[in-house]
Amino acid sequence: MTRPTEAPPTLDDLLARAAALVRPGHRAVLGITGSPGAGKTTLAEHLVRRLNGDGPPWVAHVPMDGFHLADAELDRLGRRDRKGAPDTFDAAGYAALLRRLRQGEDDIVYAPGFERTLEQPIAGAIAIPRTARLIVTEGNYLLLEQGAWARVRPQLDEVWYCELDEEERVRRLLTRHEQFGKDHETAVTWVLGADQRNADLIARTRDRADLIVPATALPAPDAPPGRQGIRVSLSGRGTTP
Repeated sequence: MTRPTEAPPTLDDLLARAAALVRPGHRAVLGITGSPGAGKTTLAEHLVRRLNGDGPPWVAHVPMDGFHLADAELDRLGRRDRKGAPDTFDAAGYAALLRRLRQGEDDIVYAPGFERTLEQPIAGAIAIPRTARLIVTEGNYLLLEQGAWARVRPQLDEVWYCELDEEERVRRLLTRHEQFGKDHETAVTWVLGADQRNADLIARTRDRADLIVPATALPAPDAPPGRQGIRVSLSGRGTTP
């Protein structure tokens, strides 16, 4: 974990650190966590695009959100009004997928995605070939130690915690909810209610992270990814082309 006396990492530092996780004969899995709206998905997508560059893709993105329970199941369980809480996901299924990805024994693995317009998981939406050497996964509960969530952390080489100014985090989250269909009043109620309860829980996992990613290293939601590209050499260390 970053100590107070250390200089905060830059985005370039994060790129180099992610690439260095890959070793010969070892597929690495990097986890990115943080409260809702903290920039996890934006950072994950940015890392994947920058590391892959224009070359053959060797980095894949597998979001935790694909393991949301479907609304029909949440209705059956009586949990629809707090969708996004830890017990509204298939945590055991997510941990099992990470273990399978980490083992890297299959020619291709299909992972579920999440369609924000529908607010529903989509089975088999993400194809991860054997050639992917680094898997970047992001989600709220990667460091949670309750129930089946405790099975997740052992499958991850590192977990980074995104830390965004609270006011900015709430602003971005509110904007996202409105972009995907909620009216302003409903969005505010959800952000300050269900989302905030989840954020408070996630904040208590912060000290278990390997690295705290400050706001200064987080790309803006609309920032272009660039075309850097980093290849993995036979020694397992990342090198720019």
